Amino acid sequence: MKKTNALRILEQQGIPHRSLNYAYAEEDLNATKIALDNGLDPAQLFKTLVLQNEQNQVLVAVIPSDQNLSLKALAQCSKSKKVQMVAVKDLLNLTGYIRGGCSPIGMKKAFPVFLDETAILWPEIFVNAGTKGLLIGIEPEHLSRACGAVIAELVE
Repeated sequence: MKKTNALRILEQQGIPHRSLNYAYAEEDLNATKIALDNGLDPAQLFKTLVLQNEQNQVLVAVIPSDQNLSLKALAQCSKSKKVQMVAVKDLLNLTGYIRGGCSPIGMKKAFPVFLDETAILWPEIFVNAGTKGLLIGIEPEHLSRACGAVIAELVE
């Protein structure tokens, strides 16, 4: 199994987790489809979104795959006036991860991470491990600890 930055960090910090290989179609990286195709509840698979505020500060939102991010909610909890998605072409340079393989753990820099509050309803959630085809199963509290995530209401 491939070791990613996210997996190395979890192991270094002694944070319990499990790895799960998943099937995906390169032309369809829809997280809800990936969840359903792999027998997961879409509300338990969380996608990682990378945004910037009006001061070009990078922010990371981690939300259920079947939900849409509320830009207003993220702006409010990050004390920003306005937030917008980062262009896909800038994702690798900013985070070290590619589209479809972005993990909230182990980015190039320690960006503010916001985890949707619905995560705490699950004993285990899944997030990308830092490459396409590999997920991390982790307790929400452990994920929050690993990436310094603030738990907040983020979805519409």
